[in-house]
Amino acid sequence: MNQTTMQNEPASDAPSGAQRTRLHVDGMTCASCARRIERQLGKLEGVTSATVNFANARVDVRHAADVDETNLRDTIERLGFSVVDATAKDAAAERHWQVTKRHFIVAAVLTLPAMLLSMVPALRFGGYEWVLLALTTPVVFWSGQSFHTKAMAGLRQGATTMDTLVSLGSTVSWLWSLVVLVLSTQGGTSSLASGHVYFETGATIVTLILLGKLLESRATRRSGAALRKLASLGASTATLEDGTILPREDITVGMRFVVKPGEKIATDGRVVSGRAAVDASMITGEPVPVDVSVGDEVIGATINTDGSLVVEASRVGADTALAQIRELVERAQGSTAQIQRLADRISSWFVPSSITIAVITFALWLVTGHPIDRAITAGVAVLIIACPCALGLATPLAIMVGTGRGASLGVLIKGGEILEDTRAIDQVVLDKTGTVTEGKMSVREVVRDDPRDEEIIRQAASLEAKSEHPIAGAIASLTESHADVDNFESRAGIGVRGEVDGQEIRVGSKRLFREIGRELEASAREAEATGATVVFAGRSDVASAAFVVSDTIKSTAPAAVRALHELGLVVTLLTGDNERTAGFVGQAIGVDSVYANVLPADKEAKIRELQAAHRRVAMVGDGINDAPALARADLGIAIGTGTDIAIEASDLTIMSGDLLAVADAIALSRRTLSTIRGNLFWAFAYNAAAIPLAAFGILDPMIAAGAMAMSSLFVVTNSLRLRGFEGYRARPSIEHATNTTRAGS
Repeated sequence: MNQTTMQNEPASDAPSGAQRTRLHVDGMTCASCARRIERQLGKLEGVTSATVNFANARVDVRHAADVDETNLRDTIERLGFSVVDATAKDAAAERHWQVTKRHFIVAAVLTLPAMLLSMVPALRFGGYEWVLLALTTPVVFWSGQSFHTKAMAGLRQGATTMDTLVSLGSTVSWLWSLVVLVLSTQGGTSSLASGHVYFETGATIVTLILLGKLLESRATRRSGAALRKLASLGASTATLEDGTILPREDITVGMRFVVKPGEKIATDGRVVSGRAAVDASMITGEPVPVDVSVGDEVIGATINTDGSLVVEASRVGADTALAQIRELVERAQGSTAQIQRLADRISSWFVPSSITIAVITFALWLVTGHPIDRAITAGVAVLIIACPCALGLATPLAIMVGTGRGASLGVLIKGGEILEDTRAIDQVVLDKTGTVTEGKMSVREVVRDDPRDEEIIRQAASLEAKSEHPIAGAIASLTESHADVDNFESRAGIGVRGEVDGQEIRVGSKRLFREIGRELEASAREAEATGATVVFAGRSDVASAAFVVSDTIKSTAPAAVRALHELGLVVTLLTGDNERTAGFVGQAIGVDSVYANVLPADKEAKIRELQAAHRRVAMVGDGINDAPALARADLGIAIGTGTDIAIEASDLTIMSGDLLAVADAIALSRRTLSTIRGNLFWAFAYNAAAIPLAAFGILDPMIAAGAMAMSSLFVVTNSLRLRGFEGYRARPSIEHATNTTRAGS
């Protein structure tokens, strides 16, 4: 179904007759914007709930059937935002990014010389104040226009945010400076005429806050990429039994289509003819293809690695497994609350308090008989002290330094909000394949009836080199040179046969052989008990060798689990693999608990189950099948060697496959959050201590501006300390495994 600007869907969990309307909003710049929309929509009669997903710029409203949809749109637009068509939301996000970047570049270019003129007396010249006016006016009123617009919209709704403080602080400092400049030019005799100008203060405020908005916009503008990639994974066409080629969208339930080796299965269905090995790793996350034959269910977008199938479509469109995974990701992203920045929470009461104090200061100085210029000076000093310069630096600078340090360590942190999510994380859930293990099959052991029979290895490897099966690739890699193969034949789900060196060679399951030696079969049972896969090889119908094939546990996985335990976290293994293999891997790396045979929807449900038990969960994964769980988790951590979709659905990305980097990511996030909290505390403490001094006239505006600069310097210095973060991989106490460990060895 094509998604329009307003999309009504029955709400099964809402009262009878209720509907759901989905709208896409352009112009949200922070979590407080989302809360304002939720609050105002929630006040409308007939609206039962309103949920705003800031990352996806989406609003879901549950309401009675008689609620006018136009009223929902008008309510949002009165707040200063715009409602856009769903097809245009990505373009709107890109446009917002470009506008913010352009405003910041102009502001930075103009503010830097203004600051130098104001702070370096040697650079000043006669009439330099007019140059400051020319430099800072575009910054305050053009680059900062979004702050003024949203501040006015908020005031109309009786709300104050950081936008209010940015708008008020930059405008008042600019207006005050303009008055002083004009009076001094006219030769006035009042103290105002000889006052100091603060043009650079307003410009600096706007520039620093724009920097924070730019970082935030960069982190959120690609938030829909995971969903778009999921939608594009399926086959574009299907070939019917009569040879007709249809677009995937035109397939209906009951149609039969042919799937050749190497092709994607067009949609979910049931096999009605043929046998094949299907690579379902995008769903299960497991590297071993699944053997399917008549009567078995297959999933759309999975790949037929060998054999030929005729499939009857059983689910199409939004009912397919791939579409359901996409919906799980979208729903989980929408239900994850956006953590409000500490600066916004402080400003919710700090802003009106500062304004009130400034007004009271002005009034008290007047009523106590002081001249109006002295009263204005004290009031403006309060507002300048209250300007959020240090508050504006506190979050973006720490994020910039922390994420920069993270990038140098191979850790990508997507945005400032997720840093707070790490604070209360108490459990880490690890996917197995590709996360704890390498995600590829290798031959761990070769067992032979006759140890002198080296030729069977070369012959089996030569035969398997003709197959595209992943396990075949592992066996084929045992020898560098392969013999010629004649009369090659592949039997899907059973194995392969062919003539090598004039002999009939068979490689596959037990069903290919009439005779298997007792010792060979005993070794195979022992290997299978650890979760390994056993492939037999032999001449004609007599097996003479067995290849034990398994995935490989990453060498740093045990050390990573120890590091996570050191951080005070409970570690759980979550996998679609069988209990036997999962149990062995879990024991080998030292996790606290193991959940096996878990499909994608079950992974997401397991995360919800843990959260319902009041656990704060971080999920670590690498595959498409992990995307719903990554999005649902309080903190999603993707292994960068995995799929793009897992990376897009996560909050943190580990660019290497080293699981120890997960511990580094959590530790760095916590350190960065701690730095932000320290910055905000001292920035706020500076305001709390200095505002009374300004109100009593002890601090004039110039000294107030200097104190504000010192507060900003502290924030900068404190943030730069993050560059010294090392992480667990730099610790000699973390022992790396010296021997390669196999899953199931």
